[in-house]
This record gives sequence, structure tokens and C-alpha cells, in this order.
Amino acid sequence: MQTTPPPLGSYVESWTPEPVTDEDPLSPGPAAALSAVLNLPDTTAKAGDPLPPLWHWLHFLAWPAQRALGADGHPLHGHFLPPLPHRQRMWAGGRCEITEPLRLGAPAERVSSLASVTAKQGRTGEMLFVTERREFRQHGRTCLVEEQDIVYRSGRSAGQHPQELDGSAFPHPDEPWQLPLRPDPALLFRFSALTANAHRIHYDAPYCRDEEGYPGLVVHGPLLALLMLELARRHAPDRPVRSLEYRLRRPVFAGERLVACGTPAEDRAELRIATHREERHATAKVVFA
Repeated sequence: MQTTPPPLGSYVESWTPEPVTDEDPLSPGPAAALSAVLNLPDTTAKAGDPLPPLWHWLHFLAWPAQRALGADGHPLHGHFLPPLPHRQRMWAGGRCEITEPLRLGAPAERVSSLASVTAKQGRTGEMLFVTERREFRQHGRTCLVEEQDIVYRSGRSAGQHPQELDGSAFPHPDEPWQLPLRPDPALLFRFSALTANAHRIHYDAPYCRDEEGYPGLVVHGPLLALLMLELARRHAPDRPVRSLEYRLRRPVFAGERLVACGTPAEDRAELRIATHREERHATAKVVFA
């Protein structure tokens, strides 16, 4: 006789992890490396340079022992990983408030805490939304506050195959800000290394197809968010970003032609990632100081 599995919320009723404080010297090396990966004209980075919005993702990295990884490459255990059986993880989006940029070469502190846990019913079943809050401090001041929304499912479910990956049609958006890119496996591999991301969907094509049902390597959600923020950095270099929010909606796959595009309006800008398949794989809003 089949039994109905308990609701996901029941697994985390008493799950209250304490805040965690980490430190990082903010070495210039990772920023220089990401500049090279993105083909920026200037790949130098030195102490005192401000970190562009969201580039703090290159720091405060965790490298668990190889034996501590699950079959999908994600850590089996972690301070803010919910105690779900056979959990499947997706990065859904986030927000960030920037009082002042973090600067390279100066020690920084990150205080991470659990902001909220919410169980919801989605199209593919019950999901658990976990929001992690992070405060970044430098020279005794809080420079930025970030929240990340992570979605967890219990049990594995395959992604849906798009009918085609890269058709002849290419999006020609009307937005004045545009940044085209065709991410290949080498770019995804290098970005995984820079962010300590061992999830196999970004570098193991047979695993993507056979275990998760994707037609190819999946472009990192954080990479899509960074590409959207590059629009503001390149087209409005003298307007510092005060706040931003982003949402990751549909996956993009290696080899697909995408374009990050955006429209500025007074003190803000609307940004998105488009391919011939979808107009909004990811979206973002930024507010300038």
C-alpha cells in the first residue's frame, strides 16, 4: 500500500540554524579572472578597486571534501541546507541593497542567517522556498545586504526538453542596452571553477541528459544575473547601483545565442535575458544612487 509522503514543511519545523560569520581578504585575483572570462577589455584588478555589483559571489567560497558531495555534485550537508530527503536545488532569485561597494584588498566579513522558510505548491509538486540573508561588512561598516531565494524539492524530477536549442531566428530586441553572448562549455567550466560550483548540470552533459532531462549543459543562473548587471556597468559606468533584484525563470543551455538587454528610465533600469525560445529567461531591476 502506498503512503503519502509527509509535507516538506514538516521536515524543517524545528530547523533553526544559527547565523554564521565568515571572513575573506577579497584578493584581486578572482575579479581579474572573471574579467578575462567575460572578455572585458581591462582584465587588471588591484587593491582598492570597487567590486562591481554581485561580484562578491567570487569570494567567501566553500570547498567541502569530495566525499561530502552528493551524486549531483552539490554538498550533501551544509549549515543552511534544509534537512529534506533527496533534495533538488534551484536558485530562484534574490535582492541586494548596496550602501557602498566592497573594495578589493581589504578584509571583509560576511554574516549569513536564515531569513525565511516557506512551503508552496508548484506545477511540479510541493516546493520549499528558503531565503538566506547575508550582510557584508568592511572597515566596521555594513556595505551591502543580500538575500538569496533558493527552491528545494524532495526527490528528483527531470527538466523539460525544449523542442530545439538554437534555431535560425535570433532575438533582435528594441532595448538600447544590449550584450550578446553564446556561452560554450569552456566558459561554463571556468565560471564553475570561479564560484566553487560543482553542480554537474554545468559540466557533465551525459548527466544533464540522463539524470535531469536537460538537452545540454545548463548556463548558471548567477552568470545570467551577472550578465544583466554588466549592462548597467557598461552603459552607465558613472551611476552606482544602489539596489537590485533579479529573478531566474527559465534555463539557458550551452551553445545557445542569448542577449542581455535593458531599458534605462530616470533612476532605474529594467533588464532581461532573451533567446529565440524565450523573451525572459531572467529578469532584473536596478535602482541607481
